[in-house]
Amino acid sequence: MHELSIVASLFEILEEKVREQKATKVVLVKLQVGKLAGVVPEFLETAFNTYKEGTLAAEALLEIEDIPPTIKCQKCRTEFTSENFVFLCPSCGSAEIKILAGTELLLEKIELEV
Repeated sequence: MHELSIVASLFEILEEKVREQKATKVVLVKLQVGKLAGVVPEFLETAFNTYKEGTLAAEALLEIEDIPPTIKCQKCRTEFTSENFVFLCPSCGSAEIKILAGTELLLEKIELEV
């Protein structure tokens, strides 16, 4: 479960920001997780909730925003999203595509109490 190592790295960032801002606790952590990022949001949340015990993030809320795949057809230039992971252009049927979004794993926001 690589979600645990992702959360460990996330907590390194949180600890650094807490020190920089002289904060007393972490209130909110918001992540953007692409559907193609290879991360299971439920596992990420479980790892976060386990890891936060006994830290300045013990009461922090984790928000995860799912980012659907956004794709561009290289033939006809149509942009589309695919929730069912079918990567054929709905306009021309081409499989010549470029993934524009949906692979990201981004720390979007941290709220601290100072």
